[in-house]
Amino acid sequence: MAASIWKTCQVCLCRSIQYSSRVGPITRTISSQNASISHLLRRDPKEMCDTVVAKGWIKSVREQKHVMFLSLHDGSCIDSLQIVAKEHVCTDGIAFGCSVEVRGHLIPSKSKGQKVELSAEEIKVIGPCDNEIYPLKARTRHSADYTRQIPHLRSRTNTFSSLLRIRNSATQAVHAFFQEAGFLQVDTPIITSNDCEGAGETFTVQPANPVVLEDVEKNSNDKSGLFFNVPAFLTVSGQLHLEIVASSHQKVYTLGPTFRAENSSSRRHLSEFYMLEVEEAFADSVEDVMKLTEDCVKSVTHKVCNQSQDDVELFHKHVSPGHKDVIDKLLGKPFAVLSYTDAIHILEKHRKKFEFDPKWGCDLLKEHEKFLVSHCDNIPVFVVDYPADIKPFYAKSNDDPSTVAAVDLLVPDVGELVGGTVREDRLDILQQRLDDLKLTDSYQWYLDLRRFGNVPHSGFGLGFERYLQFLLGVEHIRDVIPFPRYAHSCLL
Repeated sequence: MAASIWKTCQVCLCRSIQYSSRVGPITRTISSQNASISHLLRRDPKEMCDTVVAKGWIKSVREQKHVMFLSLHDGSCIDSLQIVAKEHVCTDGIAFGCSVEVRGHLIPSKSKGQKVELSAEEIKVIGPCDNEIYPLKARTRHSADYTRQIPHLRSRTNTFSSLLRIRNSATQAVHAFFQEAGFLQVDTPIITSNDCEGAGETFTVQPANPVVLEDVEKNSNDKSGLFFNVPAFLTVSGQLHLEIVASSHQKVYTLGPTFRAENSSSRRHLSEFYMLEVEEAFADSVEDVMKLTEDCVKSVTHKVCNQSQDDVELFHKHVSPGHKDVIDKLLGKPFAVLSYTDAIHILEKHRKKFEFDPKWGCDLLKEHEKFLVSHCDNIPVFVVDYPADIKPFYAKSNDDPSTVAAVDLLVPDVGELVGGTVREDRLDILQQRLDDLKLTDSYQWYLDLRRFGNVPHSGFGLGFERYLQFLLGVEHIRDVIPFPRYAHSCLL
């Protein structure tokens, strides 16, 4: 039997080796016919003998007597490629916003700020653009309020194009940090039967077509009128699902969409937003949560500022002048730490500065959060050991039972960026909390995690859009996500 299995394995291995040697590594080479503008701009001016093809959208048109200068942009970088087109090459329809394909030769540029330009031999207008009715105008800096109303065109503006590249860099930096730290990326469900935060601010999921429900009921003994037989919601957090996987894989994380049915029009709330959520088994203290959080925020920020330097500089120069100093301070200094009780004492000494009085046992409001950051020399500050009554049921009780092992990270301008807790791992205490909330039946599976192979664990959630707001100094959270959803607005 063993010999037969070994022989089968040998055959499979040989086939695998033969296939690999026959196919070879799968790579996509960048030729002069499919290169991005970012790639073309990095070409060595001494190695420019072949014909290249550049594709993109015209950002500007400047005409002289016998030549036309075009700025071509394809979204791959902040810069445009200058096209030099002589009179016989120019064709009808060349205008700001139109899409084109340009064939020609790269040559050293005589203009300042660019090494190369494309001497056009042929220009094809792929998609014309009527500038009389086009909502975007050449050489115009449109306001965020204006571009928010045209989300189908917003990515064509310089600022939002940079935002999308920065967002991409930040996403990759998050994954790089956690992969290098040995975390497992987990896709948590968007549809769930859990309300993790317990606030009831959820969107219910049901089929829009009542015929679907009728068909479901015909094929089931359940007559609840519910597609899933239980109430189902768009997720407000993937934390509880991460806790499940962390009980077998120790270090896990997810970065995905979450949803809150909040009737809020504030500058830091959305109905749909992305959350980085992290869970680590055997991490049993608030100090563990703070260290991982600080390492993550600093690592991601450092990578984004280096990999997307030009794009970040656009924001720090034109959108939020002076904000670079805030980011430099974040990278150069350790984060501050305050207990919730000490924070309240500080706020009470300055209560005349606030619209709402700070009070022990109540949530910190944004005005309180911003003051605490300012009080700590405008560096990020962790606030720890919150009152038990204002934190979720799963937060672990401290020796002082009136407080729990919870931590929030407050940052300049934005306020709360991260929320985390050590999870309650003592079965009897967790059981009593769920009994008091009348949730025991719904969370038997959660109690099972404490009954079978239980370990201490902790985790945190970081609002991805709030992070981008903080990194770039953007005033409104609706301007750091491609298609913002909020009360009274779901464009596209």
